[in-house]
Amino acid sequence: MNQAAPAPRENQGDPVVRIDARLKVTGQAGYPADIVTANVAYGALATSSIARGKVSGLHTKDARAVPGVLDIVTYDDMDKTDTPKFGNTGASSIGPLHDKTVFHDGQIIALVVAETFEAAEEAAMLIRADYEDERPAASFDSKGVKMEPAAGKNPMFKEDAKAGDFDAAWADATVKIDEKYSTPTQHHNPIELFSTTAIWQGDQLTIHEPSQNVTGWKVELARQLKLDPANVRIVSPYIGGAFGSKGPMTARTAIVAVAARRIGRPVRCVVNRMQAFGTQTYRAETRHRIRMGAGKDGRITAFGHEAWEVTSRPDPYVVGGTSATARMYNYGAVLTHVSLVHADRNTPGYMRSPPETPYVYALENAMDEMAVALGMDPVEFRRINEPEKEPIGGKPFSSRSLIKCYDQASEAFGWSKRDPKVGSMRDGDWLVGMGCATAIYPTAAAPCAARVRLTADGEVRIQCGSHEIGTGVRTIAGQMAAERLGIGMDKISVEMGDSALPPAPVSGGSISTASVCSAVMKACDAIRGKLFAAAAGKGGSAGRFGQCEAGLEGRRGRHRDRQVRKAG
Repeated sequence: MNQAAPAPRENQGDPVVRIDARLKVTGQAGYPADIVTANVAYGALATSSIARGKVSGLHTKDARAVPGVLDIVTYDDMDKTDTPKFGNTGASSIGPLHDKTVFHDGQIIALVVAETFEAAEEAAMLIRADYEDERPAASFDSKGVKMEPAAGKNPMFKEDAKAGDFDAAWADATVKIDEKYSTPTQHHNPIELFSTTAIWQGDQLTIHEPSQNVTGWKVELARQLKLDPANVRIVSPYIGGAFGSKGPMTARTAIVAVAARRIGRPVRCVVNRMQAFGTQTYRAETRHRIRMGAGKDGRITAFGHEAWEVTSRPDPYVVGGTSATARMYNYGAVLTHVSLVHADRNTPGYMRSPPETPYVYALENAMDEMAVALGMDPVEFRRINEPEKEPIGGKPFSSRSLIKCYDQASEAFGWSKRDPKVGSMRDGDWLVGMGCATAIYPTAAAPCAARVRLTADGEVRIQCGSHEIGTGVRTIAGQMAAERLGIGMDKISVEMGDSALPPAPVSGGSISTASVCSAVMKACDAIRGKLFAAAAGKGGSAGRFGQCEAGLEGRRGRHRDRQVRKAG
Protein backbone atom coordinates (compact mmCIF):
# COMPACT_ATOMS: atom_id res chain seq x y z
CA MET A 1 0.00 0.00 0.00
CA ASN A 2 1.41 3.37 -1.00
CA GLN A 3 1.92 5.95 1.70
CA ALA A 4 0.36 8.72 -0.35
CA ALA A 5 -0.21 12.11 1.20
CA PRO A 6 -3.62 12.44 2.87
CA ALA A 7 -6.43 13.84 0.79
CA PRO A 8 -6.54 17.65 0.84
CA ARG A 9 -8.94 19.15 3.35
CA GLU A 10 -10.96 22.23 2.61
CA ASN A 11 -9.27 24.24 5.35
CA GLN A 12 -5.68 23.37 4.51
CA GLY A 13 -3.75 26.55 3.79
CA ASP A 14 -6.68 28.73 4.84
CA PRO A 15 -6.55 31.09 7.82
CA VAL A 16 -7.58 29.42 11.06
CA VAL A 17 -8.35 30.71 14.54
CA ARG A 18 -5.30 30.40 16.74
CA ILE A 19 -5.35 27.47 19.12
CA ASP A 20 -4.78 29.76 22.10
CA ALA A 21 -6.89 32.69 20.90
CA ARG A 22 -9.82 32.22 23.27
CA LEU A 23 -7.52 31.71 26.26
CA LYS A 24 -5.67 34.93 25.52
CA VAL A 25 -8.63 37.21 24.81
CA THR A 26 -10.52 35.95 27.88
CA GLY A 27 -7.53 36.26 30.21
CA GLN A 28 -7.33 32.53 30.88
CA ALA A 29 -3.85 32.01 29.40
CA GLY A 30 -1.46 31.31 32.25
CA TYR A 31 1.65 33.50 32.18
CA PRO A 32 4.53 32.56 34.53
CA ALA A 33 3.93 35.25 37.18
CA ASP A 34 0.19 34.45 37.17
CA ILE A 35 0.58 30.78 38.05
CA VAL A 36 -1.22 30.12 41.35
CA THR A 37 1.42 28.97 43.82
CA ALA A 38 0.59 27.90 47.39
CA ASN A 39 2.44 29.57 50.28
CA VAL A 40 4.45 31.80 47.95
CA ALA A 41 6.77 34.46 49.34
CA TYR A 42 7.68 37.59 47.41
CA GLY A 43 11.08 38.83 46.34
CA ALA A 44 12.27 42.33 45.48
CA LEU A 45 15.65 43.38 44.12
CA ALA A 46 17.98 46.00 45.56
CA THR A 47 20.26 47.43 42.89
CA SER A 48 23.41 49.53 42.76
CA SER A 49 23.30 53.31 42.54
CA ILE A 50 26.76 53.58 40.95
CA ALA A 51 28.05 52.36 37.59
CA ARG A 52 31.58 51.34 38.55
CA GLY A 53 33.41 50.43 41.73
CA LYS A 54 33.05 47.97 44.59
CA VAL A 55 30.57 47.35 47.38
CA SER A 56 32.57 47.81 50.57
CA GLY A 57 29.64 47.40 52.93
CA LEU A 58 25.96 46.45 52.83
CA HIS A 59 23.56 47.68 55.53
CA THR A 60 20.45 45.51 55.88
CA LYS A 61 19.39 46.14 59.50
CA ASP A 62 16.56 48.54 58.63
CA ALA A 63 15.38 46.26 55.85
CA ARG A 64 15.27 43.22 58.12
CA ALA A 65 13.20 45.18 60.62
CA VAL A 66 10.32 45.61 58.16
CA PRO A 67 7.39 43.43 59.32
CA GLY A 68 7.04 40.36 57.12
CA VAL A 69 10.64 40.18 55.89
CA LEU A 70 11.78 36.55 55.79
CA ASP A 71 15.30 36.69 54.37
CA ILE A 72 17.80 38.80 52.45
CA VAL A 73 20.13 37.11 49.98
CA THR A 74 23.47 38.95 49.65
CA TYR A 75 27.09 38.35 48.69
CA ASP A 76 27.60 35.81 51.47
CA ASP A 77 24.89 33.48 50.20
CA MET A 78 25.87 32.50 46.64
CA ASP A 79 29.19 30.80 47.45
CA LYS A 80 27.84 27.31 46.74
CA THR A 81 26.77 28.22 43.20
CA ASP A 82 28.77 28.77 40.03
CA THR A 83 28.89 32.13 38.26
CA PRO A 84 26.77 32.61 35.12
CA LYS A 85 28.22 32.03 31.66
CA PHE A 86 27.91 34.42 28.74
CA GLY A 87 26.53 32.89 25.55
CA ASN A 88 23.34 31.95 23.73
CA THR A 89 21.86 30.59 26.98
CA GLY A 90 23.31 33.02 29.52
CA ALA A 91 22.82 36.77 29.23
CA SER A 92 26.11 37.69 30.90
CA SER A 93 29.07 36.31 32.81
CA ILE A 94 28.51 38.93 35.53
CA GLY A 95 27.58 37.16 38.77
CA PRO A 96 26.23 40.14 40.72
CA LEU A 97 26.26 38.40 44.11
CA HIS A 98 29.41 36.37 43.45
CA ASP A 99 31.62 39.44 43.15
CA LYS A 100 31.35 42.78 44.94
CA THR A 101 32.64 44.52 41.82
CA VAL A 102 30.02 46.82 40.33
CA PHE A 103 30.14 46.55 36.54
CA HIS A 104 27.17 48.78 35.70
CA ASP A 105 24.41 50.96 37.06
CA GLY A 106 21.42 49.02 38.37
CA GLN A 107 23.37 45.83 39.11
CA ILE A 108 21.76 43.51 41.67
CA ILE A 109 23.25 43.86 45.17
CA ALA A 110 20.62 41.95 47.19
CA LEU A 111 17.29 40.12 47.05
CA VAL A 112 14.74 40.70 49.82
CA VAL A 113 12.13 38.00 50.51
CA ALA A 114 8.98 38.82 52.45
CA GLU A 115 5.44 37.62 53.14
CA THR A 116 4.01 40.30 50.86
CA PHE A 117 5.13 42.11 47.75
CA GLU A 118 4.73 45.46 49.49
CA ALA A 119 6.95 44.45 52.41
CA ALA A 120 9.64 43.14 50.06
CA GLU A 121 9.63 46.37 48.05
CA GLU A 122 9.78 48.55 51.17
CA ALA A 123 12.67 46.56 52.61
CA ALA A 124 14.61 46.57 49.35
CA MET A 125 14.48 50.36 49.27
CA LEU A 126 15.90 50.51 52.81
CA ILE A 127 19.08 48.60 51.94
CA ARG A 128 22.09 50.90 51.90
CA ALA A 129 25.46 50.16 50.34
CA ASP A 130 28.89 51.67 50.93
CA TYR A 131 30.86 51.95 47.70
CA GLU A 132 34.43 52.40 46.60
CA ASP A 133 33.23 54.57 43.75
CA GLU A 134 35.18 54.89 40.50
CA ARG A 135 34.55 57.14 37.52
CA PRO A 136 32.64 55.09 34.93
CA ALA A 137 33.28 55.01 31.20
CA ALA A 138 29.82 54.61 29.74
CA SER A 139 30.09 55.11 25.99
CA PHE A 140 32.27 55.43 22.89
CA ASP A 141 34.07 58.65 23.74
CA SER A 142 34.41 58.06 27.49
CA LYS A 143 37.90 57.99 28.90
CA GLY A 144 38.79 54.48 30.05
CA VAL A 145 36.85 52.32 27.59
CA LYS A 146 38.71 49.35 26.12
CA MET A 147 38.50 48.66 22.38
CA GLU A 148 39.25 45.35 20.68
CA PRO A 149 38.43 43.61 17.38
CA ALA A 150 35.13 41.70 17.51
CA ALA A 151 36.20 38.91 15.17
CA GLY A 152 36.88 35.67 16.99
CA LYS A 153 35.71 36.94 20.38
CA ASN A 154 32.16 35.69 19.93
CA PRO A 155 31.18 32.49 18.04
CA MET A 156 28.33 34.41 16.42
CA PHE A 157 30.85 36.65 14.63
CA LYS A 158 33.90 34.69 13.58
CA GLU A 159 35.59 37.03 11.11
CA ASP A 160 35.40 40.32 9.23
CA ALA A 161 34.27 39.95 5.62
CA LYS A 162 36.79 40.84 2.91
CA ALA A 163 37.07 40.45 -0.86
CA GLY A 164 39.42 41.89 -3.46
CA ASP A 165 41.69 44.92 -3.05
CA PHE A 166 39.57 47.60 -1.43
CA ASP A 167 42.31 50.24 -1.20
CA ALA A 168 43.03 50.07 -4.93
CA ALA A 169 39.37 50.03 -5.90
CA TRP A 170 38.64 52.96 -3.58
CA ALA A 171 41.48 55.00 -5.05
CA ASP A 172 40.27 54.35 -8.61
CA ALA A 173 36.57 55.02 -8.00
CA THR A 174 35.08 57.91 -9.97
CA VAL A 175 32.31 58.72 -7.48
CA LYS A 176 32.81 58.32 -3.73
CA ILE A 177 30.97 58.79 -0.48
CA ASP A 178 32.47 58.57 3.01
CA GLU A 179 29.68 58.78 5.60
CA LYS A 180 29.14 58.08 9.30
CA TYR A 181 26.00 56.76 10.98
CA SER A 182 24.96 55.81 14.51
CA THR A 183 22.18 54.02 16.34
CA PRO A 184 21.22 54.59 20.01
CA THR A 185 20.81 52.19 22.89
CA GLN A 186 17.37 50.59 22.63
CA HIS A 187 15.63 48.86 25.55
CA HIS A 188 12.91 46.25 25.77
CA ASN A 189 9.70 47.19 27.55
CA PRO A 190 7.43 44.15 27.13
CA ILE A 191 3.94 44.36 28.59
CA GLU A 192 4.70 41.28 30.71
CA LEU A 193 7.30 42.21 33.32
CA PHE A 194 10.34 40.01 33.86
CA SER A 195 9.79 37.55 36.71
CA THR A 196 11.02 34.36 38.36
CA THR A 197 9.06 31.93 40.54
CA ALA A 198 11.14 29.16 42.14
CA ILE A 199 9.56 26.07 43.74
CA TRP A 200 11.53 23.30 45.44
CA GLN A 201 10.10 19.84 46.10
CA GLY A 202 12.96 17.98 47.74
CA ASP A 203 15.82 18.06 45.22
CA GLN A 204 13.46 18.94 42.37
CA LEU A 205 13.43 22.58 41.27
CA THR A 206 10.69 24.07 39.10
CA ILE A 207 11.09 27.57 37.68
CA HIS A 208 8.15 29.51 36.26
CA GLU A 209 9.68 32.33 34.23
CA PRO A 210 8.99 33.89 30.81
CA SER A 211 11.58 32.19 28.65
CA GLN A 212 12.35 31.78 24.97
CA ASN A 213 14.69 28.88 25.68
CA VAL A 214 13.43 26.51 28.38
CA THR A 215 15.66 23.65 27.21
CA GLY A 216 18.82 25.73 27.33
CA TRP A 217 17.90 27.38 30.62
CA LYS A 218 17.39 23.99 32.27
CA VAL A 219 20.98 23.00 31.52
CA GLU A 220 22.50 26.39 32.43
CA LEU A 221 20.59 26.74 35.70
CA ALA A 222 21.53 23.19 36.69
CA ARG A 223 25.17 24.08 36.08
CA GLN A 224 24.98 27.22 38.20
CA LEU A 225 23.22 25.43 41.07
CA LYS A 226 25.36 22.27 40.68
CA LEU A 227 22.31 20.09 40.13
CA ASP A 228 21.55 17.19 37.83
CA PRO A 229 19.64 18.75 34.88
CA ALA A 230 17.03 16.01 35.40
CA ASN A 231 16.14 17.76 38.66
CA VAL A 232 15.44 21.12 37.00
CA ARG A 233 12.29 22.09 35.13
CA ILE A 234 11.62 25.43 33.40
CA VAL A 235 7.97 26.24 32.64
CA SER A 236 6.85 29.10 30.39
CA PRO A 237 3.56 28.28 28.63
CA TYR A 238 2.97 31.80 27.32
CA ILE A 239 5.10 34.93 27.01
CA GLY A 240 3.69 38.44 27.08
CA GLY A 241 6.27 40.11 24.89
CA ALA A 242 9.87 38.97 24.46
CA PHE A 243 11.55 39.41 21.06
CA GLY A 244 14.96 38.51 22.39
CA SER A 245 14.72 39.97 25.90
CA LYS A 246 13.72 36.60 27.36
CA GLY A 247 16.10 34.51 25.28
CA PRO A 248 19.22 34.35 27.48
CA MET A 249 18.81 33.65 31.20
CA THR A 250 19.88 36.38 33.63
CA ALA A 251 21.56 35.96 37.01
CA ARG A 252 18.25 36.63 38.79
CA THR A 253 16.96 33.09 38.20
CA ALA A 254 19.64 31.39 40.29
CA ILE A 255 19.39 34.03 43.03
CA VAL A 256 15.64 33.48 43.42
CA ALA A 257 16.17 29.70 43.42
CA VAL A 258 18.71 30.04 46.24
CA ALA A 259 16.27 32.22 48.20
CA ALA A 260 13.48 29.66 47.84
CA ARG A 261 15.74 26.87 49.06
CA ARG A 262 16.90 28.97 52.04
CA ILE A 263 13.40 29.72 53.35
CA GLY A 264 11.89 26.37 52.38
CA ARG A 265 8.96 27.75 50.37
CA PRO A 266 8.27 29.13 46.88
CA VAL A 267 9.56 32.61 46.05
CA ARG A 268 8.27 34.90 43.31
CA CYS A 269 10.27 37.94 42.18
CA VAL A 270 8.71 40.33 39.66
CA VAL A 271 11.21 42.94 38.46
CA ASN A 272 9.79 46.44 38.45
CA ARG A 273 9.76 48.45 35.25
CA MET A 274 12.68 50.70 36.17
CA GLN A 275 14.97 47.87 37.31
CA ALA A 276 14.50 46.03 34.02
CA PHE A 277 16.76 48.58 32.33
CA GLY A 278 19.73 47.44 34.40
CA THR A 279 19.02 43.76 35.00
CA GLN A 280 18.00 42.64 31.51
CA THR A 281 19.60 42.89 28.09
CA TYR A 282 19.10 45.63 25.49
CA ARG A 283 20.31 46.53 21.98
CA ALA A 284 23.75 48.09 22.10
CA GLU A 285 24.48 51.47 20.61
CA THR A 286 26.56 51.36 17.43
CA ARG A 287 28.59 53.60 15.16
CA HIS A 288 29.38 53.06 11.50
CA ARG A 289 31.63 54.45 8.80
CA ILE A 290 30.79 53.45 5.24
CA ARG A 291 32.97 54.21 2.27
CA MET A 292 31.54 53.44 -1.14
CA GLY A 293 33.06 53.96 -4.55
CA ALA A 294 31.37 53.58 -7.92
CA GLY A 295 31.75 54.30 -11.62
CA LYS A 296 29.61 56.81 -13.49
CA ASP A 297 27.50 53.87 -14.69
CA GLY A 298 26.40 53.32 -11.11
CA ARG A 299 28.24 50.04 -10.55
CA ILE A 300 29.81 49.82 -7.10
CA THR A 301 33.51 49.00 -7.21
CA ALA A 302 34.51 49.43 -3.55
CA PHE A 303 32.62 48.93 -0.29
CA GLY A 304 34.12 49.54 3.16
CA HIS A 305 32.14 49.16 6.37
CA GLU A 306 33.73 49.86 9.75
CA ALA A 307 31.61 49.55 12.88
CA TRP A 308 31.90 49.96 16.64
CA GLU A 309 29.60 48.48 19.31
CA VAL A 310 29.33 49.15 23.03
CA THR A 311 29.33 46.09 25.31
CA SER A 312 30.04 45.34 28.96
CA ARG A 313 33.50 45.03 30.49
CA PRO A 314 33.62 41.22 30.63
CA ASP A 315 31.44 40.05 27.71
CA PRO A 316 32.09 40.18 23.92
CA TYR A 317 28.52 40.59 22.75
CA VAL A 318 28.18 41.38 19.02
CA VAL A 319 24.91 42.84 17.70
CA GLY A 320 25.07 41.45 14.19
CA GLY A 321 28.31 42.44 12.54
CA THR A 322 29.00 43.04 8.86
CA SER A 323 28.32 39.48 7.67
CA ALA A 324 24.98 40.67 6.25
CA THR A 325 25.93 44.06 4.82
CA ALA A 326 29.03 42.68 3.11
CA ARG A 327 26.85 40.30 1.10
CA MET A 328 23.95 42.55 0.20
CA TYR A 329 25.02 43.91 -3.20
CA ASN A 330 27.57 43.32 -5.95
CA TYR A 331 30.29 45.53 -4.51
CA GLY A 332 33.44 44.52 -6.28
CA ALA A 333 36.06 44.91 -3.52
CA VAL A 334 34.95 44.64 0.11
CA LEU A 335 36.67 45.55 3.38
CA THR A 336 34.92 45.40 6.76
CA HIS A 337 35.96 45.62 10.39
CA VAL A 338 33.97 45.51 13.63
CA SER A 339 35.30 46.69 16.99
CA LEU A 340 33.92 46.10 20.47
CA VAL A 341 34.02 48.97 22.93
CA HIS A 342 34.04 47.57 26.49
CA ALA A 343 32.42 50.07 28.85
CA ASP A 344 30.80 50.13 32.27
CA ARG A 345 27.44 48.93 31.03
CA ASN A 346 25.38 45.76 31.45
CA THR A 347 25.81 43.21 28.69
CA PRO A 348 23.62 43.81 25.60
CA GLY A 349 21.54 41.04 24.05
CA TYR A 350 19.09 40.08 21.36
CA MET A 351 16.33 42.50 20.45
CA ARG A 352 13.20 42.62 18.34
CA SER A 353 13.65 42.80 14.58
CA PRO A 354 16.82 41.32 13.09
CA PRO A 355 20.05 41.91 15.00
CA GLU A 356 21.48 43.05 11.69
CA THR A 357 19.20 46.12 11.85
CA PRO A 358 21.80 48.71 12.98
CA TYR A 359 24.21 47.58 10.27
CA VAL A 360 21.64 47.40 7.47
CA TYR A 361 20.31 50.80 8.54
CA ALA A 362 23.75 52.28 7.90
CA LEU A 363 24.16 50.45 4.59
CA GLU A 364 20.80 51.49 3.19
CA ASN A 365 21.38 55.12 4.10
CA ALA A 366 24.72 54.93 2.30
CA MET A 367 23.06 53.37 -0.75
CA ASP A 368 20.64 56.29 -0.94
CA GLU A 369 23.43 58.81 -0.48
CA MET A 370 25.42 57.22 -3.28
CA ALA A 371 22.35 57.25 -5.53
CA VAL A 372 22.09 61.01 -4.91
CA ALA A 373 25.79 61.47 -5.63
CA LEU A 374 25.35 59.61 -8.92
CA GLY A 375 22.12 61.43 -9.78
CA MET A 376 20.47 58.03 -10.10
CA ASP A 377 17.11 56.66 -9.02
CA PRO A 378 17.76 54.66 -5.78
CA VAL A 379 15.73 51.66 -6.96
CA GLU A 380 17.59 51.61 -10.27
CA PHE A 381 20.87 51.91 -8.39
CA ARG A 382 20.04 48.79 -6.41
CA ARG A 383 18.95 47.01 -9.59
CA ILE A 384 22.28 47.73 -11.29
CA ASN A 385 24.15 46.30 -8.30
CA GLU A 386 22.04 43.18 -7.85
CA PRO A 387 24.54 40.29 -7.46
CA GLU A 388 24.38 37.09 -9.45
CA LYS A 389 26.15 35.25 -6.62
CA GLU A 390 27.13 35.87 -3.02
CA PRO A 391 29.90 38.51 -3.29
CA ILE A 392 32.33 37.24 -0.62
CA GLY A 393 32.54 33.49 -1.22
CA GLY A 394 31.07 33.42 -4.71
CA LYS A 395 28.41 30.86 -3.78
CA PRO A 396 25.11 30.82 -5.69
CA PHE A 397 21.97 32.00 -3.93
CA SER A 398 19.36 29.30 -3.33
CA SER A 399 16.78 32.00 -4.02
CA ARG A 400 16.80 35.78 -4.26
CA SER A 401 13.77 37.90 -5.08
CA LEU A 402 14.91 41.40 -4.20
CA ILE A 403 14.43 43.02 -7.60
CA LYS A 404 11.10 41.29 -8.11
CA CYS A 405 10.05 42.66 -4.74
CA TYR A 406 11.19 46.17 -5.69
CA ASP A 407 9.29 45.96 -8.98
CA GLN A 408 6.06 44.95 -7.25
CA ALA A 409 6.49 47.59 -4.55
CA SER A 410 7.29 50.28 -7.11
CA GLU A 411 4.06 49.56 -8.93
CA ALA A 412 2.01 49.44 -5.73
CA PHE A 413 3.44 52.71 -4.37
CA GLY A 414 3.44 54.63 -7.64
CA TRP A 415 7.21 54.99 -7.66
CA SER A 416 7.30 56.17 -11.27
CA LYS A 417 5.42 59.31 -10.23
CA ARG A 418 7.93 60.14 -7.52
CA ASP A 419 9.64 63.52 -7.74
CA PRO A 420 13.14 63.08 -6.20
CA LYS A 421 13.53 66.77 -5.43
CA VAL A 422 13.41 67.34 -1.67
CA GLY A 423 10.16 68.95 -0.51
CA SER A 424 8.56 68.74 -3.96
CA MET A 425 5.77 66.25 -3.16
CA ARG A 426 2.79 67.54 -1.16
CA ASP A 427 -0.68 66.53 -0.12
CA GLY A 428 -2.26 69.84 0.86
CA ASP A 429 -0.22 71.13 3.80
CA TRP A 430 1.57 67.79 4.22
CA LEU A 431 4.98 67.02 2.81
CA VAL A 432 5.05 63.55 1.26
CA GLY A 433 8.20 61.45 1.32
CA MET A 434 8.77 58.28 -0.64
CA GLY A 435 11.86 56.13 -0.21
CA CYS A 436 13.08 52.58 -0.30
CA ALA A 437 15.25 50.25 1.76
CA THR A 438 16.28 46.62 1.79
CA ALA A 439 16.22 44.32 4.80
CA ILE A 440 18.21 41.11 5.07
CA TYR A 441 18.06 38.26 7.55
CA PRO A 442 19.45 34.71 7.51
CA THR A 443 17.08 31.77 7.21
CA ALA A 444 17.96 28.89 9.48
CA ALA A 445 16.70 25.83 11.30
CA ALA A 446 18.05 24.24 14.46
CA PRO A 447 17.91 20.78 16.05
CA CYS A 448 14.44 20.15 17.47
CA ALA A 449 12.38 17.22 18.74
CA ALA A 450 8.62 16.75 18.89
CA ARG A 451 6.25 14.07 20.17
CA VAL A 452 2.99 13.44 18.30
CA ARG A 453 0.33 11.00 19.51
CA LEU A 454 -2.72 9.90 17.51
CA THR A 455 -5.36 8.24 19.68
CA ALA A 456 -7.93 5.64 18.70
CA ASP A 457 -10.70 8.25 18.63
CA GLY A 458 -8.81 10.47 16.18
CA GLU A 459 -7.42 13.02 18.66
CA VAL A 460 -3.89 14.35 18.07
CA ARG A 461 -1.60 15.57 20.83
CA ILE A 462 1.59 17.47 19.96
CA GLN A 463 4.30 18.09 22.53
CA CYS A 464 7.42 20.18 22.02
CA GLY A 465 9.59 22.27 24.31
CA SER A 466 9.29 25.29 22.03
CA HIS A 467 7.65 28.56 23.03
CA GLU A 468 4.65 30.64 22.07
CA ILE A 469 6.04 34.17 22.01
CA GLY A 470 3.13 35.51 19.98
CA THR A 471 4.21 34.27 16.56
CA GLY A 472 1.58 31.52 16.47
CA VAL A 473 3.89 28.50 16.48
CA ARG A 474 1.34 26.43 18.44
CA THR A 475 -1.21 26.92 15.70
CA ILE A 476 1.27 26.41 12.87
CA ALA A 477 2.45 23.13 14.43
CA GLY A 478 -1.20 22.09 14.64
CA GLN A 479 -1.73 22.97 10.99
CA MET A 480 1.27 20.85 10.03
CA ALA A 481 -0.17 17.84 11.86
CA ALA A 482 -3.61 18.45 10.36
CA GLU A 483 -2.11 18.46 6.89
CA ARG A 484 0.08 15.38 7.33
CA LEU A 485 -2.54 13.30 9.14
CA GLY A 486 -5.67 14.53 7.37
CA ILE A 487 -7.35 15.62 10.62
CA GLY A 488 -9.26 18.76 11.47
CA MET A 489 -7.76 21.41 13.72
CA ASP A 490 -10.55 20.85 16.26
CA LYS A 491 -9.03 17.44 16.99
CA ILE A 492 -5.54 18.77 17.75
CA SER A 493 -4.01 19.98 21.03
CA VAL A 494 -0.50 21.43 21.34
CA GLU A 495 1.65 21.60 24.46
CA MET A 496 4.72 23.87 24.58
CA GLY A 497 6.85 25.95 26.94
CA ASP A 498 8.08 23.24 29.30
CA SER A 499 11.57 21.79 29.55
CA ALA A 500 9.98 18.42 30.46
CA LEU A 501 8.79 18.19 26.85
CA PRO A 502 10.99 17.10 23.90
CA PRO A 503 13.82 19.64 23.52
CA ALA A 504 13.58 22.57 21.13
CA PRO A 505 15.88 25.46 20.21
CA VAL A 506 15.59 29.02 21.41
CA SER A 507 12.56 30.80 19.99
CA GLY A 508 14.50 33.56 18.32
CA GLY A 509 16.13 34.32 15.01
CA SER A 510 12.97 33.29 13.15
CA ILE A 511 13.87 29.61 13.47
CA SER A 512 10.97 28.22 15.53
CA THR A 513 8.45 27.51 12.77
CA ALA A 514 10.96 25.82 10.48
CA SER A 515 12.50 23.80 13.31
CA VAL A 516 9.33 22.77 15.16
CA CYS A 517 7.20 22.05 12.12
CA SER A 518 9.90 19.95 10.49
CA ALA A 519 10.05 17.76 13.60
CA VAL A 520 6.24 17.57 13.79
CA MET A 521 6.10 16.61 10.12
CA LYS A 522 8.62 13.79 10.61
CA ALA A 523 6.69 12.48 13.63
CA CYS A 524 3.40 12.56 11.71
CA ASP A 525 4.96 10.77 8.78
CA ALA A 526 6.27 8.10 11.15
CA ILE A 527 2.73 7.61 12.49
CA ARG A 528 1.39 7.26 8.96
CA GLY A 529 4.11 4.73 8.27
CA LYS A 530 3.00 2.67 11.26
CA LEU A 531 -0.63 2.80 10.19
CA PHE A 532 0.11 1.82 6.59
CA ALA A 533 2.33 -1.03 7.73
CA ALA A 534 -0.38 -2.32 10.07
CA ALA A 535 -3.05 -2.03 7.38
CA ALA A 536 -0.86 -3.92 4.96
CA GLY A 537 -0.38 -6.71 7.48
CA LYS A 538 3.34 -6.03 7.89
CA GLY A 539 3.29 -5.95 11.67
CA GLY A 540 2.68 -3.23 14.15
CA SER A 541 -0.52 -2.23 15.83
CA ALA A 542 -3.72 -2.74 13.85
CA GLY A 543 -5.54 -0.06 15.80
CA ARG A 544 -6.05 3.49 14.52
CA PHE A 545 -3.50 5.07 16.79
CA GLY A 546 0.19 5.63 17.12
CA GLN A 547 2.81 7.65 18.94
CA CYS A 548 6.08 8.83 17.49
CA GLU A 549 8.90 11.13 18.40
CA ALA A 550 11.01 12.77 15.76
CA GLY A 551 13.90 15.14 15.76
CA LEU A 552 15.26 17.57 13.24
CA GLU A 553 18.99 17.19 12.97
CA GLY A 554 21.13 19.92 11.59
CA ARG A 555 24.22 22.02 12.05
CA ARG A 556 23.67 24.88 14.45
CA GLY A 557 24.44 28.30 13.13
CA ARG A 558 23.35 30.56 10.36
CA HIS A 559 23.02 29.39 6.81
CA ARG A 560 24.44 31.57 4.08
CA ASP A 561 21.31 31.11 2.00
CA ARG A 562 19.40 34.29 2.57
CA GLN A 563 15.95 35.52 1.88
CA VAL A 564 15.75 39.20 1.12
CA ARG A 565 12.67 41.36 1.10
CA LYS A 566 11.98 44.98 0.43
CA ALA A 567 10.32 47.09 3.09
CA GLY A 568 8.02 49.56 1.42
